[in-house]
Amino acid sequence: MRLRRRPSSAVDPTPAADRFRFTDLLGEATADIGSRPGRLVTTIVGTVLGVAALIATIGFAQTAAGQIARQFDASAATALVVTPATANTGGGDGSTVATGVLPWDAVDRVERLAGVESAALLAELSLPEATVTAVPVNDPSQAPVAPPALYAASAELMDAVGGHLATGRFFDSGHDARGDRVVVLGARAADRLGVERVDSQPSIFVDGIAYAVLGIVDRTDVRGELLDAVIMPTGTARADVGLATPGDLQARIAVGTGPQLSEQAPLTLAPDEPGSLDVRAPSARSQLGQSVQADVNGVFVILSVIVLLAGGVGIASVTMLSVVERTGEIGLRRAVGATSRQIAGQFVAESVVIGVLGGLIGAAVGVAAVVVISAARDWAPVVDPWVALGGTVLGAVLGLVAGGLPARRAARIEPVEALRGGT
Repeated sequence: MRLRRRPSSAVDPTPAADRFRFTDLLGEATADIGSRPGRLVTTIVGTVLGVAALIATIGFAQTAAGQIARQFDASAATALVVTPATANTGGGDGSTVATGVLPWDAVDRVERLAGVESAALLAELSLPEATVTAVPVNDPSQAPVAPPALYAASAELMDAVGGHLATGRFFDSGHDARGDRVVVLGARAADRLGVERVDSQPSIFVDGIAYAVLGIVDRTDVRGELLDAVIMPTGTARADVGLATPGDLQARIAVGTGPQLSEQAPLTLAPDEPGSLDVRAPSARSQLGQSVQADVNGVFVILSVIVLLAGGVGIASVTMLSVVERTGEIGLRRAVGATSRQIAGQFVAESVVIGVLGGLIGAAVGVAAVVVISAARDWAPVVDPWVALGGTVLGAVLGLVAGGLPARRAARIEPVEALRGGT
């Protein structure tokens, strides 16, 4: 039996589907991208902006949340408050009565404890009928205005609460000992009373008694209610309004000393009845800080996703335009053996390459923005490496999704219709 040799002109038995491998499709996709640099730049801009916005907003959210958490934790972890214990009076109206009393020398006692950096006495003065004005004459024709809160404090208050004076000074121990009629105003209370500066020695009037304004407090780390208050020395409050006992003791302590000081402070201030005093000492991270961090992250992520969708629409639009312009090329490739799946794969690969390029550039731009702006604000930049890597992957996924519809349209183009159209 003789075997016939196949003529050299015989058809290649390799299936048509194998003629266009993945490397061929990738080469075609990248070649077309490089042939239109202007369109490439326009398309990548949308992806870059979307991915950069996502990386930057997440980075800013993490950085800002870190700053907020540190601020909350720095205040919460260094604040200790000692108050007299209270008990229900049993009257059925929920009223309570204090069962303990702080000594007047509580500040000196507490500051001897290891870990206490500063302490101050603070008491809210209950004077429901008192009038607080910046003028000595009460005009009965004017509508009554609720007076600002009145507080009595010792001279160490600013150190204990982390206060900052916008102008003037705080009263000292001499004012306290002599019972001088001086006050310091919180910033919001000063606005209500119309006091903006202290160099002209202004006064306010509490029930017609003049008190010289020494300063204005515009910020505190804790006890924010003091910004709405009028603060006078405890010695003055004892002489003028009959303050009988301190309200509570506010202390600034070293980080990590809260548990031990919560046990030592009652024994120091009330050795006979330590249970008559309540101590609020820091023990864990501020829950408020965690809540704020979650809110900030949620808002920023929502905004960045919206911007990212715009980048995906841009890729889809440009890829669809490319399909329309290259209808003749698609028909020719189909005529020489390319399947509809291979045509679709070519355009999907092109979109993915555009997405990867946009993702890489966008991730770099987003990280750089976080670092630069954080440095300008003296913040510690926080960018999770996985977020930056995810930006690149997200760009690829965005290109894959955005190229789906144009690729499907390209795959449906028949060779005869494409070549007949002459495009």
